[in-house]
Amino acid sequence: MENLKNIQPIADFDWDALEQGESYGQVSKDDLVKTYDNTLNTVKDKDVVMGTVTAMNKREVVVNIGFKSDGVVPMSEFRYNPELKVGDEVEVYIENQEDKKGQLILSHKKARATRSWDRVNEALEKDEIIKGYIKCRTKGGMIVDVFGIEAFLPGSQIDVKPIRDYDVFVGKTMEFKIVKINQEFKNVVVSHKALIEAELEQQKKDIISKLEKGQVLEGTVKNITSYGVFIDLGGVDGLIHITDLSWGRVSHPEEIVKLDEKINVVILDFDDEKKRIALGLKQLTPHPWDALDADLKVGDKVKGKVVVMADYGAFIEIAPGVEGLIHVSEMSWTQHLRSAQDFMKVGDEIEAVILTLDRDERKMSLGIKQLKSDPWEDIEARFPVGSRHTAKVRNFTNFGVFVEIEEGVDGLIHISDLSWTKKIKHPSEFTQIGAEIEVQVLEIDKENRRLSLGHKQLEENPWDVFETIFTVGSIHEGTIIEVLDKGAVIALPYGVEGFATPKHLVKEDGSQAQADEKLQFKVIEFNKEAKRIILSHSRIFEDEQKVAKKEVSEKKASTKRNKKEEDSTMITGAVEKTTLGDIEELAALKEKLAGK
Repeated sequence: MENLKNIQPIADFDWDALEQGESYGQVSKDDLVKTYDNTLNTVKDKDVVMGTVTAMNKREVVVNIGFKSDGVVPMSEFRYNPELKVGDEVEVYIENQEDKKGQLILSHKKARATRSWDRVNEALEKDEIIKGYIKCRTKGGMIVDVFGIEAFLPGSQIDVKPIRDYDVFVGKTMEFKIVKINQEFKNVVVSHKALIEAELEQQKKDIISKLEKGQVLEGTVKNITSYGVFIDLGGVDGLIHITDLSWGRVSHPEEIVKLDEKINVVILDFDDEKKRIALGLKQLTPHPWDALDADLKVGDKVKGKVVVMADYGAFIEIAPGVEGLIHVSEMSWTQHLRSAQDFMKVGDEIEAVILTLDRDERKMSLGIKQLKSDPWEDIEARFPVGSRHTAKVRNFTNFGVFVEIEEGVDGLIHISDLSWTKKIKHPSEFTQIGAEIEVQVLEIDKENRRLSLGHKQLEENPWDVFETIFTVGSIHEGTIIEVLDKGAVIALPYGVEGFATPKHLVKEDGSQAQADEKLQFKVIEFNKEAKRIILSHSRIFEDEQKVAKKEVSEKKASTKRNKKEEDSTMITGAVEKTTLGDIEELAALKEKLAGK
C-alpha cells in the first residue's frame, strides 16, 4: 500500500487522446515511425548485404538482415555448405523488399555470384583455402561450385593417389585451393591435392629419413599391376614385385592382395635417394622349404599340383613354395623323345616319387614312371629270344627301323633283317612310321635296354631253295629293272634279284642292254650268305663261241693229228725199208772186205 501511495500520475498525460485510442502522449506518431525506421537497416533492391541465419529446415533458410521482416532463402543454394547452422553470417542479394505477401525475398546464390569473381581472385592472391561443392562429373575431372562459379577440378588434382571411382565425390563439399584463373575466359581451376601435398611432403621426408632394410611397415595397396603391387607407406610409395608376394607361384597379384587393403610389408632395398623402395610380403613368413617335413626322403611318394609345363618337364608344387621337377625322361619308361605335355597339363593333381632331394639348394626331382615296374626287369621271361610279337614303327634310320613292342621296350630291326629277297636301300621302302610290324626277338641287350629284332625270320629262308635253282652256270630269263653306273639290277624268277656289271650287259651285236629289257642271263656267282647272285648276258654267247671255237680247234687238231699219223707211217716204212737195204749192203761189203 505504501508503494501505491508513492505512485504519481503523469502530469502531462493526454487523457483525451487515450479516450480516442491514442496513447503516445505528446510524441507524434510520425516521430515514432521515424524513430522506428531509424532502428532498421535501410536496404535497396539489388543490394548485397550480410545477414544472420535465424532458422532453417530442409527447404528454407530464414535470414535476418536487420530489416523489418526476415527473408527466406532456398536451402538448395547452400548445398555447397552442408555445415550451415543457425547464427552463421551469410551474404544475400535483395531481390525484392516486399512481395505480395509482404515477404522479403533474398538470394544467397546471386549474392555469391555478384561478388564471386572478386572473391576468386582474392583467394588465389592470398593462397586461401576455400570450400566448394562438387556438382557433377565431366571429361577429365569434376565441376565444382566455388562462390557460385563453376570451377574445374582435374581428376589428377582430387587426391595424391589415383582415383578409381569419380562418382563417389559427386555431392560432396571439400576444401580446395585455386591454382589457375583464365581472366579472359573466366575459367577457374581448383585443386584438393595441393592442400595435402605439403603435409604429405613433410610426412614423406620423415618416413624416408627413418627407412632401414628389414624394417616392417604398414601400408595400403595403392595400385595393382601385372608385375607387382604399389604400396602407399604414408606419402611414400614402394613396390612389391610379383615374385616377392608369395613363396608359391603367382599368376597375377590380384590373387594375393586387394585394392585399399592394409598390409604389413618388409623393406628389402632402396636406392641412394630412397625414391625407389623394394618391398616384400613373403619375407614376413618362413620359407616353406624350412618348414618341410624333416622325415621326407628319396623314394617317398608325394602328391602335388602341376604349376608349370615345359617341353623338357613339369614343375609340381607339393606345398606353397616347394616345387619339384619331373623331367620328361622320368614320366615314362619309353626312351622315345616326347614332350611333357603328352603326359600331363597345368592344374593336374598327380602322385610322384622323390628321386633327389637337396634341402640346401632347395631343389627336388620327381618321377612318375617309378610308380610302375621297370619292363626290363624280367625282359628275358617276357620277350625270350625266338619269341614273336607285334611292334609299332617309331622311327627310321638308314640302317634300320626302331620299333616299340610295349611302353619302355624298344628294338631295332636291321635293314638286312627286313626281307630275304629284296634289296632295301631305306626302310621307308618297306614300311611306314606308325605302322604295325611282326617281329621276332633275335638278341637281348639288357644293359643298353635294346632288343635286336627281325622280320624276315618269320618266314623260311628262300635262299636255301635258291641255292639249288640258281646254280653257277645255269641260265635264267631276267628283266633289267634298274641301270646304275656300276651295273644293272635284274629281276629273276621267284622274286629274287641279281646283278650284272656293264661288261656282262653287252649283247651279241655289241650294243648295251637297257632298262626293261628281258634277256637270258647266266649265273656266274652265287653267294648264299651275302644273298648275292652275279649274272651275265654276254657270257652266254661268249661261251657258245668258245665252245664252237673249241670244236673247230679240236676238229683241226684231229685232222692234223691224223695226217701226221699217216706221214709218220710212211716215213717209218721208208725208214724201215732203207734200213734193211742198208744192212744188206753193209753185209755184202763186209763179205767183200773179208774176202780180200
